[in-house]
Amino acid sequence: MQAKSNKLNLFSLTMLVIGFVIGMGIFRTAATSAKDAISPSVYFSAWAIGGLVALCGALTYAEIGSRYPVTGGYYKVFAKAYHPSIAFAINCIILVSNAASISGVALIGSGYLLKLFPGNWTDIDKAIVSSVAILIFYLINLKGLKTSSTTQNILMMIKITMVVVLISALFFPDKYAVNDAAKAVAAPEQAFTWIDWGKSLGLSLIAVSFTYGGYQQTINLGNDVQNPSKNIPRGIFIGILIIIGLYMLVNLSYFNVVGFNQMKGEREIAYVVIERIFGTGGASAFSAFLFLGVLAYVNGSLLSNPRVMYAMGEDGSLPKIFARYNKDSNVTTFSLTIFSALCIVILYFAQEFEKILTFTIFLDSFGMILSCATIFWFRKKTKHLDGTGIYQMKFFPLMPVIFMLAYLFVATSITLADPRAALTGLGVLAVFVVLYFILKKKNSAPPENQ
Repeated sequence: MQAKSNKLNLFSLTMLVIGFVIGMGIFRTAATSAKDAISPSVYFSAWAIGGLVALCGALTYAEIGSRYPVTGGYYKVFAKAYHPSIAFAINCIILVSNAASISGVALIGSGYLLKLFPGNWTDIDKAIVSSVAILIFYLINLKGLKTSSTTQNILMMIKITMVVVLISALFFPDKYAVNDAAKAVAAPEQAFTWIDWGKSLGLSLIAVSFTYGGYQQTINLGNDVQNPSKNIPRGIFIGILIIIGLYMLVNLSYFNVVGFNQMKGEREIAYVVIERIFGTGGASAFSAFLFLGVLAYVNGSLLSNPRVMYAMGEDGSLPKIFARYNKDSNVTTFSLTIFSALCIVILYFAQEFEKILTFTIFLDSFGMILSCATIFWFRKKTKHLDGTGIYQMKFFPLMPVIFMLAYLFVATSITLADPRAALTGLGVLAVFVVLYFILKKKNSAPPENQ
């Protein structure tokens, strides 16, 4: 049994939840969300609703982890509640989705970095810079876990500083781009029907969902928290509340300094805010540091995702070659190489951040809905754990139902707006299900006589 002193207290859990969620998306997705929002009310509602959905999801995943505290997270949960083929397919989808996320975030960083140099940079230029960034951190990860962890700690501090600097723009009202009258003109609410409002909300939530992602990692915390029945809901609630507050403040900075209509066309929106507050020199410095902050996400993902592939290779879900690792550096060399290559392939396949974003969130919707639904199975199968001190969410089944309906709404919005992305996602899912049975048949086949 794990010693109490080694378990997470309330403060540590809260900080961990914040670290899971706050990423680099906020420096880019605000513009995408604004472009899909027909009015400021839709825009800010999407960010508030996204936070509520994240809260429901985090609490649900925390209870799943409490009822089934195993190493392996998603894969073990799907295999237990559904079928190994579903576990394999969804886990592969999550890996592809994570690779797409790395590509998208790398494009965010390259967009800001190229702001430092004159010229009309194209999407292919950004893709090349992004590829170089992925290759650099591929090489860093090849050196071993210790190097990667140290790099991650430094870059995480840069990211937090960037968020604080953006919020500081609220203290410079003389730099605001629009006054109250102009804001009203930019958002003629009476011109839209409720159907228009709902459609716009669904599209705006796509980018918001990407930005709030990460809370699902609470599935691994259920057995590692002091007094889980009290500290888990408190830590998650406080953490998500802080995240919502920070995101709302950053978006308010964008809205006040840039203006709602102008936000729609500004890909590197944070650069515009900093330039107006601190001048071109300040914006250039911000872009350079922000690029380093973006690399924190790339580095962290290249550190963790190949280990999932390693685990799948170890238990036979993937070919055994994925389970090879360098004993001296503790690096899963083959898995790291394949995952890094996948990131670059997706990067050149999509090139544009919006395409990657839509594809990623559609894939995520499958994993989110199916994984959240396992709470009903685990509640039924682990009734003997009730009252033993594990975390049990209140208002069940309201929270998981809200969460699943929200992602169903987002997936439907994507399907209606971009059927090709939806069909691609369904095709990827089908391919992985078929691949599972092919690999299973191959692994179970008796060896040929020599």
